[in-house]
Amino acid sequence: MNKGLKLLLASLLALLLFVVTACGGNDEEPESTEGDDQAEEQPVEDENDDSDEVAVELSGELVVYSSRNENFVQDLLDKFEDETGVTVRALHGADPLQIEEEQGNVQADIFISNDLGALEYLNGQGLLTGTNPEGVESIDEQFRADDNAWIALSARARGFIYNKDLISEDEMPTSMEDLFDPEWANVENGYAITRGGNGGMIGNVSALRHEWGDERTAEWITAIKDNAAGIFEGHGDIRRAVGAGEHAFGLVNNYYYHQQLEEPSDNNVGFIYADQEDGQMGAIANAAGVGLVNGGPNEENAQAFIEWVLKPENQLAFVGESLEVPINPDLEPPYEAALPFNELHVQDMPLKELGNYFEDTRALIEDSGLDLDLR
Repeated sequence: MNKGLKLLLASLLALLLFVVTACGGNDEEPESTEGDDQAEEQPVEDENDDSDEVAVELSGELVVYSSRNENFVQDLLDKFEDETGVTVRALHGADPLQIEEEQGNVQADIFISNDLGALEYLNGQGLLTGTNPEGVESIDEQFRADDNAWIALSARARGFIYNKDLISEDEMPTSMEDLFDPEWANVENGYAITRGGNGGMIGNVSALRHEWGDERTAEWITAIKDNAAGIFEGHGDIRRAVGAGEHAFGLVNNYYYHQQLEEPSDNNVGFIYADQEDGQMGAIANAAGVGLVNGGPNEENAQAFIEWVLKPENQLAFVGESLEVPINPDLEPPYEAALPFNELHVQDMPLKELGNYFEDTRALIEDSGLDLDLR
């Protein structure tokens, strides 16, 4: 073979080896790149599965309906928004029956209520949905639905706030039964109650129905409607009126007494927990809590909110300025209570029972002559 032919063959062989090597490199590059992508994606998946990082990954909005006082709720919702980036749209002053009315076109993700009766009623109608959030074991089972569709976070008891300049402790009624007596209409400046549709009043009447039955409870409603000197929208109005001396006393939840004590003036008030004596039924108790609305438009954010609010610091934030008592026994109240809740003689009725009375209680109140709304 001549020298020129050998040189040509050597050149062709070198070219062939170059092409094979280059093509082999191109075949391996996608496999290598794909492997690197998988390696990079894995930590992201793990991070999303980490419950501690859920809030960081949230976006969009959360729709909250609340029948609780806006002053007790908005700071909590602002805190959730700041910590998660979720936009919270809140409807304050919502009636629990609005959830029922909108069941064909669900608008709310979360319902916050002052009345466990309302929450259990909605749950019984299939309008709330069960969940198993982290931290739920911090709340005793008696204060949450069987499927955790609602969870109570703060408690209170019923009683009488009174103005010490107008009436002494010894002159005050001590039980719900005392209010049957028309003599209380003759007390200087009289006494005050809320409208019939107020959540606290509905819970109060439901508890009396459980204790007394409907007929006697209806008579009690008629008596307080006829004998009260003032009927107010809410308990905050009552505490301020009693503090100012416009009325001698009023039927409220205990935390309104603590709120009035913190006022810079008009704070010469006392409080009587109802039905604490031997043979009496015990104070009527209720609680405030959160419910997970069935079919809400932002389910992931709603589930995240439930877990978020169960964190100890947020349970205390839920209590907030209301001055109620945290249900979680491991949490100290954010104020010095006049009487620790566990030292009260409380009515012997599971709070879940309030849900069985809720709907009919509203009808009984109105049929007995006490308007659900002020007119």
